[in-house]
Amino acid sequence: MTLRITALFVTTFVILFGGYTIEADSPSDAEILERISLRMQSAETATSLLFFTQDERRVTFKSMHRIYPTRSVEVNDNVYVLNRNERNLNEASYEVDGVKYTVGDFLASPYIKGLIVIQDNEILLEKYSDDHSETTRWVSFSVSKSVTSMLIGAAIKDGFIQDINEPVTYYLPRLRGTPYETTTIKDLLAMSSGIEWNEDYSDPDSDVAHAGGANGIELVSYLAQLSKKHTPGEVFNYNTGETNLVGEILRSAIGNNASTYLQHKIWQPFGMEFSATWLLGGTGGGETGGCCISATLRDYARLGIFAMRNGVLPNGTETLPKDWMKVSSAPSKGAAYYGYLWWLGEERSYSALGIFQQRIAVLPASQVVIAVHSNAPTAIGGDYAKHLNGVIEGLRATLSR
Repeated sequence: MTLRITALFVTTFVILFGGYTIEADSPSDAEILERISLRMQSAETATSLLFFTQDERRVTFKSMHRIYPTRSVEVNDNVYVLNRNERNLNEASYEVDGVKYTVGDFLASPYIKGLIVIQDNEILLEKYSDDHSETTRWVSFSVSKSVTSMLIGAAIKDGFIQDINEPVTYYLPRLRGTPYETTTIKDLLAMSSGIEWNEDYSDPDSDVAHAGGANGIELVSYLAQLSKKHTPGEVFNYNTGETNLVGEILRSAIGNNASTYLQHKIWQPFGMEFSATWLLGGTGGGETGGCCISATLRDYARLGIFAMRNGVLPNGTETLPKDWMKVSSAPSKGAAYYGYLWWLGEERSYSALGIFQQRIAVLPASQVVIAVHSNAPTAIGGDYAKHLNGVIEGLRATLSR
């Protein structure tokens, strides 16, 4: 089987591979995509992108719709305007391990792909790496969990779900007679189902490696055979599989796919600028509720503004229940640092976080939203994560009121 790369409209290249085409942005990207495609075609060597090389991730994270089955989330002509009032924030300082750095130092990192800072609907800072731009869609990973949480709120507002204290089995009867019998939607949103689950991204035999991207019958069957370790609602345990389960509940409740619901509840009425995609469990399947909306940096930021406004649209329409985000961003019983699929910080701030350091940080006290596209060298932790945390804290201090 041979590879042929040809130019398409000058700036796009296509791989002619096995009778189908994959678009790429450059010949080198095309070669990487071809290598990934070859590996994925082989059952022997099919590999989770958790274990891709740094360069493979760089290409894959902007090419999810080219490699995996996705569903589109389309825009219309209604765009939420972000005014530009750029400030020199490069000199804003922060500390890591007792050493002082500046935002400018951080922006020189090879791992940052894009960073935007917005206050009062004004873009104060917007920077991209050389191979990235305002039109680049980048995979969000677990940032999508927080979006799914807001869609659950929208489904409650629309009357599809009565409240978050309803049992999981009401919407997913296949889980009757399993350890999920006494689990509620609230338990899943707070990552406190009590079910044993291993989220170790470095372990190829972990639950997240086996079923982190599962949906439908595959997901339900996998989760049903897990053991109960704690009483529901008591102990926090991060679980991507169960956020995909929240996606299953959402689709069951609304009788539709999550991408269409996102498009009509948030993406178009709030005024996103660019279309997005959402990873599916398989061709024609359901969205992975816990992962992988691919969107531009500005639209990441608009999601943060939408959350900060408690889902109130520019025309005044309320799309979320009253105080939904206030409740969602309050400490849960199992973890003072976690709400309903949101990570919590100081001064009632909250963040959507994804592996390899994707971020939407919402700072209501200063009306600031910070969004980040990253290709960090490790899925979680590491020096880059320390610096990103420092940058957000440094910008919080600089822009505080």
